[in-house]
Amino acid sequence: MKARVVVTLKGGVLDPQGKAIEGALRSLAIDGVASVRQGKVFDIEIEGGDRERAHKTLSEACERLLANTIVENYAIELA
Repeated sequence: MKARVVVTLKGGVLDPQGKAIEGALRSLAIDGVASVRQGKVFDIEIEGGDRERAHKTLSEACERLLANTIVENYAIELA
């Protein structure tokens, strides 16, 4: 089973990479971008077809490794 985990910074957390990207877009004269928040995407292949078990496994992976839950949120999408 294929899954995607999207990790983003919580609201209110300073995002220096997002600000740098925002500035770079401005310097390239790309107009209309109000703000940028940078995140991470993980495409993961899970063995088996049990969606509940896959979600539980991915939640544990996020809590223990993929996301810093103090400053980041994560969302799990199962295909």
